[in-house]
Amino acid sequence: MDSVKIGLAGAGTVGGGVCRVLNRNQEQISARAGARIEVKYVTCRHPENRSDLVPLVGSLGIDWHEIVEDPEIAIAVEAMGGIEPARSYILAAIEAGKHVVTANKALLAQHGDEIFDAAAKKGVIVAFEASVAGGIPIIKAMRESLVANRIQSVVGIINGTSNFILTSMRKEKISFAEALSKAQKLGYAEADPSFDIDGIDAAHKISILSSIAFGGPISFDKAYIEGIRDLQNVDIEFADQLGYRVKLLGITKRRGTGIELRVHPTLVPERRLLAHVGGVTNAVEVKGDAVGSTLYYGPGAGSEPTASAMIADIVDVVRMIGVSSNHQVPVLGYKRKIENVDVLPMGETVCSYYLRIGVTDSPGTLADVSRVFADMGISIESLIQKEAVAGQGSTSIVLMTHTAWEAAVQEAIRRIEALDCVTGKIVLLRKEELN
Repeated sequence: MDSVKIGLAGAGTVGGGVCRVLNRNQEQISARAGARIEVKYVTCRHPENRSDLVPLVGSLGIDWHEIVEDPEIAIAVEAMGGIEPARSYILAAIEAGKHVVTANKALLAQHGDEIFDAAAKKGVIVAFEASVAGGIPIIKAMRESLVANRIQSVVGIINGTSNFILTSMRKEKISFAEALSKAQKLGYAEADPSFDIDGIDAAHKISILSSIAFGGPISFDKAYIEGIRDLQNVDIEFADQLGYRVKLLGITKRRGTGIELRVHPTLVPERRLLAHVGGVTNAVEVKGDAVGSTLYYGPGAGSEPTASAMIADIVDVVRMIGVSSNHQVPVLGYKRKIENVDVLPMGETVCSYYLRIGVTDSPGTLADVSRVFADMGISIESLIQKEAVAGQGSTSIVLMTHTAWEAAVQEAIRRIEALDCVTGKIVLLRKEELN
């Protein structure tokens, strides 16, 4: 049997997983690929700390240039993470005529167009299944299995850390700070969790999925991003009472004049499967005009789940070695651009809303608030007014709107907060019915 040699830059959680799974399942993987896949060279910052990999690979080093310059290596695998030196490594590998496999969603979200253009010019493949939702084959499904469909929307729980925190807050009735601390102790959150809890990681991923869904460039810089850092238990509890679960969702939707691209905490009806995805698990719902709604569910991170996706990409590349680039699956699924992919401003988003308004307990308060919504053409679906706490003279109005323009809702909030009867900032959460 022929062999194909790969070079792996990065020997951390993901890179180590790739080496272990390749070694453990070599016979099965080789039979599927039609060639034996050999890890010739692995680079990492501290190879002296990865003696566990020595029996599994050809050699360990620190210089990724060794991979780029080795003519025997056909596939350059990137598991370093971050922007640099990962970007330089991938571009150098492409220039050297090597195929690339990466799990780097941040790099692709910010520099994917540059990388894909370089690969197209050299006629090499860039595979990136593991960049979104870990072990879930969502990119392959969208890029290949759903090609008959005009994609209507992609909505997903695509950050396990945030999902774990929200699940813990709801089930254990603990604060955001307590849930974050728990996630950090269990290894689900970094010491600096900003990328996860502020929605940036999810925005990287939904930007990639949006480009595959609609055939345009990656538009991370145009995404609306709102995290879960300020979410309060009281709103999770109100959502429960109203029949919803709060999830951090990445959302992209087709609209007549463009697409929506946003990440934010969202109320999901408890009757939907997505509402019941808990812990660190990921799930992505893709809606096509022919197939309807499809749901993809599984581990969104971790050493071997991510390695599973990366090795699947390696096998795909091995199968395509020697095949003309004209016969390769297009990197984003489109041979040519056919879609209007302008990202709409957030003000042009249309959805339903949850609002919690702190007010004084005085006559006419509800009428004043309702009048503002009527003036803005916003219809109220349901309303709860909590009894005032004795001696405090204040209460909360919780309401759900029918679908409305984001810009209209934001203007209504501005006007309501200016009323004498309103105390403090209004809490807003968006709602998705996922019909």
